[in-house]
Amino acid sequence: MHFEYVVTPDTAAAMPTPNDPAAETLDLLRQLLEVQREQLALQRAAAAAHDSGSRWRAFLARWQQDFPELPDACRQAQPILERSYGALIAELADHLRQNGTQALDNEFVLGEFLDRYGMRLSQLGTLLTIVAFLAEAAGAAPASE
Repeated sequence: MHFEYVVTPDTAAAMPTPNDPAAETLDLLRQLLEVQREQLALQRAAAAAHDSGSRWRAFLARWQQDFPELPDACRQAQPILERSYGALIAELADHLRQNGTQALDNEFVLGEFLDRYGMRLSQLGTLLTIVAFLAEAAGAAPASE
């Protein structure tokens, strides 16, 4: 067997000399500023995409002529719905407290419990959410006379 080794002489690599340290620093600062501007634009876009209030404000603006009393009606209905929702949750908690560990023991009792509270609580919560969004959006929207 025959092997050939090539060894290069040990010489230090020449370090590039900085042209102008101030210019490089300035360039890096400009790049950082550009990246921060891009991040700010992305954060603003993400915030706008997750702003559910803007959807409801647009809804109110679009239908303002047909339903001018809707914002006030939602503001008045919200506390009534909240009270009903709270009462239903209190009733549910009282039921569970009274029945203890047997409250949800078997499938029949669980089904009875869900029939009694599940659908009503879910639907009332959905209604409360929508009315609250409309009441909040109406409060944030400028009043037009």
